[in-house]
Amino acid sequence: MADPAENKGGMEMISVIASVRIKPGRLSDFLGIFKDMIPKVRKETGCIEYFPAVDIDAKLPPQVIDENVVTIIEKWENLKVLRDHLGSPHMLAYREKVRDMVETVSLKVLREA
Repeated sequence: MADPAENKGGMEMISVIASVRIKPGRLSDFLGIFKDMIPKVRKETGCIEYFPAVDIDAKLPPQVIDENVVTIIEKWENLKVLRDHLGSPHMLAYREKVRDMVETVSLKVLREA
């Protein structure tokens, strides 16, 4: 099935939810590096929203709390600017800096249904 975002030339607004599992004891180090990068990302063409979040215990089922996961919430004007972001020099440098802190990354790239 064709991706509607691609059919519009990648011009549909995109939301991203990235879950980054950090090695135990490295969360503070990771967040320090990540937060240093945020101003550069927010200045990128097409960035609407970009921030890290961590779990709070809201005592709401079926919430699963994981103190070693950082969820990165992003919103981009379109798929093209998201792809440009992923190849930007500061993102390449960030990935290199946190490589030994990160266990796994999962990514959801979403469009409005």
